[in-house]
Order: sequence, then structure tokens, then C-alpha cells
Amino acid sequence: MFYGLVIYLYYYDNKQHHLPHVHVEYQDQQAVISIPDGNVLEGSLPKNKLRLVLAWIEIHQEDLLADWKLAASGQAVFKIDPLK
Repeated sequence: MFYGLVIYLYYYDNKQHHLPHVHVEYQDQQAVISIPDGNVLEGSLPKNKLRLVLAWIEIHQEDLLADWKLAASGQAVFKIDPLK
């Protein structure tokens, strides 16, 4: 969580989107964002909050991809530092 954004990786969550992604919540809005390219797959966020998430994804892309593989196979993930 950072700047009011809550980021989730769900276990076994590789059926609907079939590619590495994160789920993001901000207030009453939600979005699903692709890790490799930062595309919004579903939902929306305010433009300034989306930019923060995309910067965080870019900084932590390798860690996110590793965690997504772990979560997709039901294994425990590693905590990733928030954007500061």
C-alpha cells in the first residue's frame, strides 16, 4: 500500500487474464494492470494514481514477475517495498 493505493496479487489468478498482472484499489475504484507492459486490462484509476502504480511496477518489475509466478502456483510471495 502506498499513497492510498492498495496492490494485490491473488493466488491461482492466471485463468482470466492469462498474463502476469496486479489488482489495484484506490478509494472506490479498481483496476487490473499488466506487469510486463503496464496496460490496464480492466477497470480504471485516476490518471495521477495510475502513473504512480506504473512507476512502481517499472521499478519492481522483476520482483513482481517472480511473485506472480509464485502466487499463480499457490506459493507464498515476497513483500515488495512501496513507492516512497
